[in-house]
Amino acid sequence: MKTRIFGNTGREVSEIGLGTWQLGTKWGEPYNGEEALKILNEADKAGITFIDTADVYNGGRSESSIGEFLKGKDRSRYFITTKCGRKLKPHTAEMYTPEAVSEFITASLERLSTPYIDLILLHCPPSPVYRKKEIFDQLEMEKKNGRIKAYGVSIEKVEDGLYCLENYGISGIEVVFNMFRLKPLDELLPLAKKKNVGIIARVPLASGLLTGKFDMNTQFGAKDHRFFNRNGESFDKGETFSGVPYETGLKAVSELKKILGTDNLAPYAIRWVLMHDEVSVVIPGASKAQQVVSNVTAAALKDLSPEQMIAVEEVYNRYLRDEIHPQW
Repeated sequence: MKTRIFGNTGREVSEIGLGTWQLGTKWGEPYNGEEALKILNEADKAGITFIDTADVYNGGRSESSIGEFLKGKDRSRYFITTKCGRKLKPHTAEMYTPEAVSEFITASLERLSTPYIDLILLHCPPSPVYRKKEIFDQLEMEKKNGRIKAYGVSIEKVEDGLYCLENYGISGIEVVFNMFRLKPLDELLPLAKKKNVGIIARVPLASGLLTGKFDMNTQFGAKDHRFFNRNGESFDKGETFSGVPYETGLKAVSELKKILGTDNLAPYAIRWVLMHDEVSVVIPGASKAQQVVSNVTAAALKDLSPEQMIAVEEVYNRYLRDEIHPQW
């Protein structure tokens, strides 16, 4: 496992991390704490030191499982990132207050069973929240008090990340970045590199679409967001298949398979993300331990050729740019 420096924190992290949205469970199915620990231990064995979670993942159980995993281990070895804000009801900009942020940090520290959080991110809040200086002042105070080591933002829209880069002392930005979402390359990644801010690439497999395993006959459970949120019925549709219409995505996947000469796109999709040195870490998720093993194979793949990189961009331009680029 190779490592990269995470922006202005100066911390060394594994270039492939672990996303824990579906830790120990397929989307919409009951949580399996035993499987969650198997996944975390498999990630540890593979050299993964960057773990991304959030207080709402599996109702807080993802954080609790990470806390259990950390017991008896050298805490300094791991870079734990969590996110906050989505517990607010209603989830509006007005509900984001310094007091709420402080309470979220307290609760996450308890579930994670840790004296500090390496990085905390605002969890894709409404856009006006990124303009509320008092929220970032609170995060700065939490950093000075030692409860967090660094703070940043998770974003849906590139413009929100650009604003934060220009106006606050953030250390990290988490953004959807994959073969189906190229807009961050225009301004966000270059500015983050200039400002020495870490980039966490999330949804690298476009909710599984970029594994190459799906077709028109693939069935998703009624509680799986890939079934019920394709048009943003419950949350931003950019979280589901990266906002790509399913049928269009399948056409693009077919082209990518030809370009890369494989039906198993997953490791190549992760490798593509890592081809960009502005990225500090990519965080594919896993509902089973075996998926961790598959994900980390990307670390050993040779670089994509310049011709392949150009071809991937051409697929994006042909099938997706006009619809995806203006939205996020």
